[in-house]
Amino acid sequence: MNRYLPHVAVIVLMLGAAVVGMMTAPATSVAEEGGVAGAGAAGPAGKAPAQWRVTWGENPAREATISWSTKEATEVNTVHYDTRALKGDVPSYKHKVQAQTSGRYTAKSFRLHYHHAKLEKLEPNTAYYFCLGSDDNFTREFFFITAPDTDADLKFLYGGDSRSDREGRRTMNRRMRELFEADPAILCLVHGGDYVADGSNMEQWNDWLTDHELTVTTAGRMLPVVPARGNHEAGDVQYDEIWADTGGRGKNYYKTMFGSQVMVVNLNTEISAGGDQAKWLEETLKVNPKIRWQLANYHRPAYPAVKEPSVAKQHWVPLFEKYNLDVAFESDGHTIKRTVAIRGDKPDATGVTYIGEGGLGVKQRTPDPERWYFKDGKTGSASHVQKVTVTKETLTVETILHNGKVFDTWQGKPRTR
Repeated sequence: MNRYLPHVAVIVLMLGAAVVGMMTAPATSVAEEGGVAGAGAAGPAGKAPAQWRVTWGENPAREATISWSTKEATEVNTVHYDTRALKGDVPSYKHKVQAQTSGRYTAKSFRLHYHHAKLEKLEPNTAYYFCLGSDDNFTREFFFITAPDTDADLKFLYGGDSRSDREGRRTMNRRMRELFEADPAILCLVHGGDYVADGSNMEQWNDWLTDHELTVTTAGRMLPVVPARGNHEAGDVQYDEIWADTGGRGKNYYKTMFGSQVMVVNLNTEISAGGDQAKWLEETLKVNPKIRWQLANYHRPAYPAVKEPSVAKQHWVPLFEKYNLDVAFESDGHTIKRTVAIRGDKPDATGVTYIGEGGLGVKQRTPDPERWYFKDGKTGSASHVQKVTVTKETLTVETILHNGKVFDTWQGKPRTR
């Protein structure tokens, strides 16, 4: 058996999840092509749960927040869940949790309501099947698989910038679903920010959340999201209303552990990069030297392909180099990039590699390949997502285009800290 598959992943394969044919260009129809019936076809209606999503924070092996939207206000909002597939027979699910937070998204006129239910004390590396209920309206059965908590081989997706090209975003959501269906070892999507063009515009968030349904597989498996805040969300309260205050309201920085040997520090370029956030970053890197793979996820790049360096270069890069970070994932530029390994602002094989820079549904810009840090690196311009494969021996990052072709592959080895 494939060594990456969790012990429940065989179930995924046996459920008959068909891989949709590979696309070579963005779709021109808003109708869903495969996947969950009706997914992404329309926004919420009445009191029926819609815009389903799973958010992971610090401990995805044992915790997850399941969120959804309703058009109208509802009184009773619950998640019914079990480690057995029960085909939506709501009374048969062993566990039930009521949404701890419900409310109306902040907006002057657009009416939409959110519901967040945090599941705790979960078992690692386990499939959880669930139905969402708002008043007397229930969804079909979905499921997600928790992360491992051991030194396990694993995979995840990385990408950012899905904000201004809706058809491009829908194409990339389908592409991620196809990758997810073809490779059940993929755990989640680590998102680098800029979900919408205007983070205070709930109509845009409504479209984004509806389109996110397209990442759900034919079998009903959801792709959890590890979110970071982008500049187009800046200080907007809707970001926290959608992602359930992940990383703390107004702070939104935190670490995520995939197993015992993969750490992702999720940072916020939209608040002070120094001060408390830099202190937290240094302490987090300093006290975890034995973790084999250490990665960063944030929006505005330190070594950009298009723009000028962000504050990350001044406040975070010295810490990345001091504690030997492996890879920094960056977004914001609307292009493809992979730098040479960098230390002390020059090429150095012992340094940090920067990979990004945002292609989940935004018109692409033209990168500047003449910048010194792209010598022996790679640049390009196309919608894309990164697939990250982690073993005890290697960390591999593949940049996969909207048509399924692999544009670039980078591989790193464990380093001494």
